[in-house]
Amino acid sequence: MRKVIVVGGGIGGLCTAVRLLKQGYEVTVLEKEPRIGGKVNAKFKNGARFDLTASILMTPQIYTEIFEYAGKDYRDYFELLKIDPIYGVNYASGEKYNFYSDLGKMVKTLEGIEYKLPIRYLNFLTKSLEKYLVSKKYFLNEPMIDATEVSNKKLIKEFMSISPFKSNSKYLNSVIRNEQIINYMIFQSMYIGVNPYKNSNIYSLIPAISHVYGLWYIKGGFYKYIEALEKLIYDLGGNIQTNTTVEKIMIINNKVKGVISEKGDFKSDIVVCNADYPYAINHLLNNKKKCLKVNKEDYSCSVFIMYLGLNKKYNNLQVHNIYIGEEFKENIQMPFKGEMPEHPSLYLYYPSKIDDSISGKFESILNIMVRVPNLQYKKVKWDKKNINKFRNMILKEIEKINGLEDLKENILYESYLTPIQLKHKFNSYNGTAFGISHKLNQTTYFRPHLKDEDTKGLYFIGSSTHPGNGVSVIIEGTKILTKLIQDDIYKCKI
Repeated sequence: MRKVIVVGGGIGGLCTAVRLLKQGYEVTVLEKEPRIGGKVNAKFKNGARFDLTASILMTPQIYTEIFEYAGKDYRDYFELLKIDPIYGVNYASGEKYNFYSDLGKMVKTLEGIEYKLPIRYLNFLTKSLEKYLVSKKYFLNEPMIDATEVSNKKLIKEFMSISPFKSNSKYLNSVIRNEQIINYMIFQSMYIGVNPYKNSNIYSLIPAISHVYGLWYIKGGFYKYIEALEKLIYDLGGNIQTNTTVEKIMIINNKVKGVISEKGDFKSDIVVCNADYPYAINHLLNNKKKCLKVNKEDYSCSVFIMYLGLNKKYNNLQVHNIYIGEEFKENIQMPFKGEMPEHPSLYLYYPSKIDDSISGKFESILNIMVRVPNLQYKKVKWDKKNINKFRNMILKEIEKINGLEDLKENILYESYLTPIQLKHKFNSYNGTAFGISHKLNQTTYFRPHLKDEDTKGLYFIGSSTHPGNGVSVIIEGTKILTKLIQDDIYKCKI
């Protein structure tokens, strides 16, 4: 039985472990933190469970498929609840709309905003679905290791058919032609941490997928999915070892031999590295040539998140909420210039809307997320004084939302996540939240590959590798990765 070491217990590492265990490998997951999950984690306070980062679940079949693959019923591990409306959207002007995946309700809402807006919206969904299907067929489900994968004529023709070089904002302006809806769509396209005014309109498929497939919620919070994967790994005979920091990947004669940790050596035939790819290259491999390349890449922005335990329930909030602030275009681009937004637009996650079990001793809990610069920009200082200043700025914006005017006085508990913690706790390069940026020249074949071409038996998975970041995308990436490993064994490349 071949031995596999998975470095890092993030979503990519855990899902890879499940697939390899099902295929008959002996798998051990090594995680440096006391709790697995990587950035998909949780904070616990007074019985409440705050999801640390990830909270938006699209395409639920991706989450359930891995349990089916393992021969299990996902319903024995976690419970899915459908959300509709998918978003409550508040504007600085005072207007508020609920947007739905239910087509009839969505059309009615849009018709109330502008008479012919539903027609343009349906056209947008059709075009976006085409992009999604093309992306799935030619890019998201392929390894993209060989340059021929991106150079064949059919692929290029399909790629050009979706007009990838027009910016997201220009594309939405040409199709939607309504500022309120455009800003709502643009905000969602930032979920992968790119500047929507400079990057490809292909990322407009993110809001489209939300509307076509709907949004879902895991009872008990997103971290319940990590706990479900943990149980699944143990049920399949795998091993997870926490509080174990890997210091180096062992390579002899261009063949992986295992890893060196603070607790000793772990020998294996295969190493799957789920540590942040730039961190792995710089610290676990220390390959000078690759270090130079990865350090020159363009990186995504970061996030600042407030976790609030509240003394009140806010029935005007949905599970997922967006606040579109003043001077939206200017402020939404500031993190990509190394500046803090003066009138931040916000994502508010309010699981207490649908789940009483998650709030503990509080009446309800709320996460507030803002895009901020990553740590390559030295102008922003994350000391207590500046954190408090930014916190007050956010709460001032929150007061503009109808029904949340008294939020500040109902806070019983608060804590924060900053780029500093992302860097030190999760080894995220420069404290980025989304890894290497998804510029077109840093996607598919041009993104770090799932296997190391110079070392037999060494593989990577995570937000900075192909196919990209986002929980569902990484889960899909583990299918590509495990097939690669199987193919390499069949061809005697390991």
